[in-house]
Amino acid sequence: MNRLAGESSPYLRQHAENPVDWYPWGDEAFARARADGKPIILSVGYSSCHWCHVMAHESFEDASTAALMNDWFVNVKVDREERPDVDAVYMTVTQALTGQGGWPMTVFLTPDLKPFYAGTYFPAVDSHGRPAFTRLLRSIHEAWEADREKVVDSAEQITTQLREATRRVNGGSRAAIDAALPTRVVEALRNEFDEEWGGFGGAPKFPSPSNLEFLLAYHVSHPGDPLDPSALHLVTHTLRRMMDGGIYDHLGGGFHRYSVDARWLVPHFEKMLYDNAQLARLYLHAFQITGDPAFERVVRETLAYLEREMLDPAGGFYAAQDADTEGIEGKCFVWSPAQIDAVLGSEDGRLFRTVYGVTDAGNFEDPHHPEFGRQNVLHRPRAIEDCAGDLGLDVATLEARLPALRARLLAERETRVHPGLDDKVLASWNGLALAAFAECGRVLGDAHYVEVATRTATFLRREMWDAGLLHTWKDGEAKVDGLLEDYAYVGLGLLELFKATGDIAHLRWAERLLDDALDRFHDEASGGFFESPLDGEELILRQKPFFDAATPSGNGAMAQLAIWLARYTGNEEWETIGGEVLALVAGQLQRAVTGFGSTLLALDLIAAPPREIAIVGAPEWRAPFEREVARRFLPATVIVPSASGGPLPVLVGRDVAPDDAAAYVCEAMVCGLPARTPEMLREQLDAARL
Repeated sequence: MNRLAGESSPYLRQHAENPVDWYPWGDEAFARARADGKPIILSVGYSSCHWCHVMAHESFEDASTAALMNDWFVNVKVDREERPDVDAVYMTVTQALTGQGGWPMTVFLTPDLKPFYAGTYFPAVDSHGRPAFTRLLRSIHEAWEADREKVVDSAEQITTQLREATRRVNGGSRAAIDAALPTRVVEALRNEFDEEWGGFGGAPKFPSPSNLEFLLAYHVSHPGDPLDPSALHLVTHTLRRMMDGGIYDHLGGGFHRYSVDARWLVPHFEKMLYDNAQLARLYLHAFQITGDPAFERVVRETLAYLEREMLDPAGGFYAAQDADTEGIEGKCFVWSPAQIDAVLGSEDGRLFRTVYGVTDAGNFEDPHHPEFGRQNVLHRPRAIEDCAGDLGLDVATLEARLPALRARLLAERETRVHPGLDDKVLASWNGLALAAFAECGRVLGDAHYVEVATRTATFLRREMWDAGLLHTWKDGEAKVDGLLEDYAYVGLGLLELFKATGDIAHLRWAERLLDDALDRFHDEASGGFFESPLDGEELILRQKPFFDAATPSGNGAMAQLAIWLARYTGNEEWETIGGEVLALVAGQLQRAVTGFGSTLLALDLIAAPPREIAIVGAPEWRAPFEREVARRFLPATVIVPSASGGPLPVLVGRDVAPDDAAAYVCEAMVCGLPARTPEMLREQLDAARL
């Protein structure tokens, strides 16, 4: 066992039995490097990363490789999910030095943490233009011993250049955002759109929920959009292709990380909390706009998956499920025709195989384990009408038979060895899950989802709050000071929970989180927010996250939170702060219009005239009014349910009798007559084009 045995991170503990003398990120490792005059190997990954497992097996479990690492280097292992700030800094380094990034990330540092060489996965033998890891170790050791001063000078130059580039991004000049920018972004996304399979670009293909959410907001804020195909089509075509593809788990619900091809067919099989929380809301919003029941089904199946497999009894959601099972990628999720027939019988098996594209030839093979053979990732490659015709059934009969068949196969799958579970709880990703369950509960009228969201909020306050948010929790212990994304995502989740319950305590905690974020992360001189606390650990770069990755950027999400809370409370200073973020990003938006979906959502909100819907009355009297509002996708409208008039501006003077309810629709600070019935409310919303 090495030092990682005492860590709480499942990813770090996966490496506790390596012969490598690993250190966790921290002063002990850095002091050792300085004392011994050795460079540092920084290895960054995460528990559900397939190629991280490959490199671990090939190199870190190999005694001869470990001996070189231990003799020549101080070896530091980082879980990127536990320390996203460290990951972000050295990913910037890796991308600057190599032109690409990814995990596992491998960076060589001087003892004072300055980088001089970087890469991602290195194989055990020279392969595909990548040097063998042991050859790389020897080369770097020889350079360090023969000309250390030159290596240190190189690290100094790299760090200086990166600091200057970071300074320019952090303190970029503020600019007004052109009103035509959203349309240019839609045009840019249209140019990248895959007309056949949906999504953007080619393989590998990622869901990109922030961009898709922006397109839905654009559809609402630009009625009669003349662009062809429309913003709405870009989203709905993508969502339908995804839910028919292998990226979607047709038995257990939920989405895998991404597709290795352009067709959404073969995924990388890890399942992430952040993907599924964001995609549940995205499909919910598409359902609100289109009324397509297939979108609602995906929402419910995805939330069922999260609750069944990712929810800790204490109330928080786990981070991820692994791509591999028993060392084989996707083993738990794939099927042969014989396996399906053994569970369903020949008749039902033929029906299921016809619908879900299961063939003797298969569509997937783990290249590292060809002995496992070709298997089938379940997907729906053909229209249900064509399948019904081949089977001699009508469509309704075929659709009615499928749920029971899926349930039987899921029950069989549950007997298999499951993928590894990363059971740490991250505040940021739980904020995304909180928002998903709260909003889905409100929109679908499902009180159970709201109960799950309430339990998650209670968990976060009880277990991950100590005069400030903490980033990660496992086995009853929370640690690592909260980062910008923790405050932003949890704050936005609490807003959704307030809209679902009317409990103003959730709104007040969101306000507290924004106030704390201003103290901890806000750059008062230049605007915007740093990723890590101003008084936190000093890394070689202090960055402001503006670009969306798999999750919304910290600044985009915080701008949304500030503008929303300004609209709810009347605190205009918060709207100004949100606007400063947009002005700071304006220059970047002119140069690269995609990748800023979360910021564009904040722009859509701040550009919209203030709109509020207040629904006042006891919960049982409010319910019919709330259902009328919930039918509509309103991405820039303040929604305030309340038992009585009260502390928020839109509620002043809005008291009703105990056995009554009323709704108020307001725009640009002007409110219409109170709607005393759901029908009156519907007429007012229609008239306001909401």
